[in-house]
Amino acid sequence: MTRVHSVRATILQTPRPGEMEVLEDQLVVIDADGIILSVSSDDGPADVDLGEGMLLLPGLVDTHLHASQWPQLGTALDQPLERWLFEYTFPLEARYEDPAFAQRVWDSMIPSLLKCGTTTAVYYSSVHEPATLSLAETCVAYGQRAFVGRVAMDHPEGTPEWYRDSSPIQSVAASHRSIEAIRSLSGAEGLVEPIITPRFIPACSDAALEGLGELAEATGALVQTHCSENDWEHNYVIERHGCTDAESLSSFGLVRNSSVLAHATHLSDADRRLLVEAGAGVAHCPLSNSYFANAVFPARRNIEAGLRVGLGTDIAGGSDPSMLAQCVYAVNSSRMLEDGVDVKLQTDRGVPKSRIDISTAFWMATLGGADLLGAPIGLLAPGRLFDAIAVDIGSTLSSGDRSEMNSWEYIFEKVVRSGGIANVGTVWVGGVDVTKHLDAPDK
Repeated sequence: MTRVHSVRATILQTPRPGEMEVLEDQLVVIDADGIILSVSSDDGPADVDLGEGMLLLPGLVDTHLHASQWPQLGTALDQPLERWLFEYTFPLEARYEDPAFAQRVWDSMIPSLLKCGTTTAVYYSSVHEPATLSLAETCVAYGQRAFVGRVAMDHPEGTPEWYRDSSPIQSVAASHRSIEAIRSLSGAEGLVEPIITPRFIPACSDAALEGLGELAEATGALVQTHCSENDWEHNYVIERHGCTDAESLSSFGLVRNSSVLAHATHLSDADRRLLVEAGAGVAHCPLSNSYFANAVFPARRNIEAGLRVGLGTDIAGGSDPSMLAQCVYAVNSSRMLEDGVDVKLQTDRGVPKSRIDISTAFWMATLGGADLLGAPIGLLAPGRLFDAIAVDIGSTLSSGDRSEMNSWEYIFEKVVRSGGIANVGTVWVGGVDVTKHLDAPDK
């Protein structure tokens, strides 16, 4: 893989929600560790000059996806969540006991995501330790930044007997071994990290949740799980534990700094305060929520309240692997929340001041996700890692040349709303061009 030390380009990025920044004709200088040393108007030579037809954007951060569900992308989404899990998803995930099957999936998925511009992914694997380690190994081989978690799930009622950890002790021990294996993986340091992954409360016994919380404290590994995704899960936790999902997870020591709680569409104000105080946050999955959540996540209200919020595809609960597309879905869902959808209601149809713009959505997909993970990415600025994508604006803008465009805001909106895999050119992770070897990684 080729390391780049300088790139000349016009940069579009979002340093704050609702704010798009334009840095025209900039020279980005990167050190040998992939850290940006400077971004300036220096007119010196560059290793790579993108010219006028390409833009440089921060790499996209997917804060929630199930790697083991990649083969079922786009299927069975008309089913309720609990049926979708037991009849479709768990049988698929059980197949990852076969290392060859797992490797075929990883070799399909990771290059596909990189080609979409996803430079960082937060992965749920399966319960299997070898498959989880091979997922981490494959991320290293292709050069994708990743947080990789072995899924812990042991509850005898919330999981099928043929796909679960055998006991709470085994669940915690396997998760611990997985953390140690990923941390000792050659090439993983600074690129791939383990993440503790209780699937969600319905799939985990109290003893397992308690042990995983203790494991998080002992190892310092980040935590990810689902939280108040829909009516079924939210009400289940209240009935089982007598409190909300966020409160229950907190009691087990799983709501910590940079804990990634997926969906969280049913958070109360008290739940949100709890997460903010802990430094935890939400992986907002707008497309998946439209299928399974029974609610719209109020992104604007939560961001304004100081909650960390990233964006996620929730493969395969979400059927689109593109993070640019998720930006559009996030804007669309916020507009539906604000306007309401029931025309029979003449008043109080929606929730005022809920809409977000495309720059806020892109912020969630870059710097918002980076901040949630505590990672120095998401913005092209000195001191941060050079995770970036080159985007072809010529194929995105349907007519005219740059002189006929209204503004950089216009171009940015076109790129995010209309861009896709065909528009993404070179992808860099930590200053390394990972696109030249996507079909034949160095393994």
